[in-house]
Amino acid sequence: MAIERTLSIIKPDGLEKGIIGKIIDRFESNGLKPVAMRMQQLSQKEAEGFYAVHKERPFFKDLVAFMTSGPVLLMVLEGENAILKNREIMGATNPEKAAPGTIRKDFATNVEKNTVHGSDSPENAKIEIAYFFRETEIVKYDWTGRK
Repeated sequence: MAIERTLSIIKPDGLEKGIIGKIIDRFESNGLKPVAMRMQQLSQKEAEGFYAVHKERPFFKDLVAFMTSGPVLLMVLEGENAILKNREIMGATNPEKAAPGTIRKDFATNVEKNTVHGSDSPENAKIEIAYFFRETEIVKYDWTGRK
């Protein structure tokens, strides 16, 4: 069993729509356990730093503006193959191309307001988790005996 951690963010549109519980339920129903959570209003500096990989892309300024437009819910999810599983639960970045039953298909407005973020690789998960959480803020969970 490959237990992994991934960063998940419920973006400002998700909080605005009042669907935090529905999103977390989807993660938990699929074996992903939140082991750290914090609601936060990102500063421009924090959002720019987090999305620095996209700095040269034409959508960077709009992305930063959106991510600082309201509070976000930052989470560390843990579970078997958490990175891939989280990405499957979220659905394609563009909700029009997302599979039925995914978070983005069911809740996202468009490709820019797509409700959630999730790490795309084990390497990025470690970097992204460390960007927002100290190791001491993450609950240790004993997975033995769990199905």
